[in-house]
Amino acid sequence: MRRDDLLELLRRVASGEVGAEAALARLKDLPFEAVGDFALLDTHRDLRCGFAEVLLAEGKTPEQCAAIAARLAASGGPFLATRADPARAEAILAAVPEAEHHPLARIVRRLPAGHTTERGPVAVVTAGTADLPVAEEAALTAETMGLKVERIHDVGVAGLHRLLAHRERFEQAAVIIVVAGMEGALPSVVGGLVRRPVIAVPTSVGYGVGAGGVAALLGMLSSCASGVTVVNIDNGFGAAYAAVRILEEHA
Repeated sequence: MRRDDLLELLRRVASGEVGAEAALARLKDLPFEAVGDFALLDTHRDLRCGFAEVLLAEGKTPEQCAAIAARLAASGGPFLATRADPARAEAILAAVPEAEHHPLARIVRRLPAGHTTERGPVAVVTAGTADLPVAEEAALTAETMGLKVERIHDVGVAGLHRLLAHRERFEQAAVIIVVAGMEGALPSVVGGLVRRPVIAVPTSVGYGVGAGGVAALLGMLSSCASGVTVVNIDNGFGAAYAAVRILEEHA
């Protein structure tokens, strides 16, 4: 149950429009709901954390994804599924036909009527074009969670003048998510230019000793720019969720 739905139910109980027994019937499935014998949906997550449970499609069968998606989308709020390959995305879309598939980000989402993106903005910055899949995962997640997103792409340290051309846009952002592979230097540069929270996302883009993003991860963790926060390799979703929480604290 979403926070707004629970508040409305409590108001109707207080006004006498809904009786206590009817309200109890609405609440009986909290705080979780079984889907088959393979999932227990956290129906309280929106109340605790501010956003409903997100479906991680990776590792699940298409049939499991479809069943979980149908239940999550039934709440009527924003619906988000991440790491959805074509087969899983097709199954989710069959269960939630009004949703949209974003192949580059491997995301399927459904935005309800009237959905707004007013908080922020969050700047999602990429070092190179190869970092776009992870950056789009972050951007689409942030938008789904109600944040306005500014995309700034291909401004890595190999051509620093490209980055400096966007300095005014960085100053206007409330939070900056920086997505980079290779040696992972870009978040340190951005962190040294602005007085905004910087969330660094290492990607698995790079050659040889890049080690699937480990070199970028270690570089970001060792950043000489004070206050740079680092999430796991390729974790655009986690970076966006962190940005949401930062902005919630300052709402």
